[in-house]
Amino acid sequence: MPRRRQSAGTTATGVVVIGRNEGERLRRCLESLRPMSTRMVYVDSGSADASVALSRNMEVVTVELDRATHFTAARARNAGYDALLAAHPLLRYVFFVDGDCEVVPGWIETAVDFLERNAKVAVVWGRRRERYPEKSVYNMLCDLQWADYPFGETKACGGDAVIRVAAFEQVRGYRADLICGEEPELCVRLRQHGWRIWRLNHDMTLHDAALYRFGQWWTRSRRAGYAYVQGVYLHGAAPEQHFLAESRRAWIWGLLIPLVTVLLALTVSAWAALLLVAYPLSVVRLAVQGRRSRRENWWRAGTLVLGKFPEMLGQVGFLRDRVRNAPSRLIEYK
Repeated sequence: MPRRRQSAGTTATGVVVIGRNEGERLRRCLESLRPMSTRMVYVDSGSADASVALSRNMEVVTVELDRATHFTAARARNAGYDALLAAHPLLRYVFFVDGDCEVVPGWIETAVDFLERNAKVAVVWGRRRERYPEKSVYNMLCDLQWADYPFGETKACGGDAVIRVAAFEQVRGYRADLICGEEPELCVRLRQHGWRIWRLNHDMTLHDAALYRFGQWWTRSRRAGYAYVQGVYLHGAAPEQHFLAESRRAWIWGLLIPLVTVLLALTVSAWAALLLVAYPLSVVRLAVQGRRSRRENWWRAGTLVLGKFPEMLGQVGFLRDRVRNAPSRLIEYK
């Protein structure tokens, strides 16, 4: 049924916050959205901390997902959307935001104004920055990752984004079974229906990655690999070729080159081990091409190359799940 048009502005906008064991990060998130509190829903995915009590004490409508079904961010966002639209059926825009993010004042108004002026744009997102990039190299790497995305029209968005209700309903929301990569997958389907995705050069959220250990970074990279091959499985065919290049790079650098090197060294000559020089050379090339500080360029280059190994393992995990016909499980890094 067509929705009756409301006046422009944030009165036509609601918010869905999702979280799991976010603690103080969730408090900051909800506080930053207090002006939207009457049109906001928080969805909790089995937190073991006081997140649910915190949300309810702040008088935010709270949805607790059934623990009998596997948790995913996509499932949480869909549940929040359903609860929000059930209470406010005339909303035209929904801002989806992760519970570890603090929303920058003025962002929602800026995004909604852009959507009002651009009828074919379904999704607007902006600059996500790390709150504590100086506290660890892994936080810094996340900050660099957020900065790498181009402004203007894009093929995908991140987890924080303002989405047009009409477009979201047309594609029936997120795929609830995806444990990662659900935002780019949603954008694929939106673009297939003629919608456009846009990134504004405007601060949107402060994110607290809370990455302080190598193991967290490794697990996060493995999750990225899982998302890549999952994207290929869903939309890898031409013309979309979703995540095809990213998936291939992980297989080539994470498995093919080391495997060929070992086989040649065992069967032809030990000199074949020199093929592995491709890795440090690639690091040097990426670092020299970097446009940031020397420290940032070298850390980024090194982890981009090293990250191909956990990305490859993530893809192996997806294929294992497919062979076993097993449901995907969350890959959590914090």
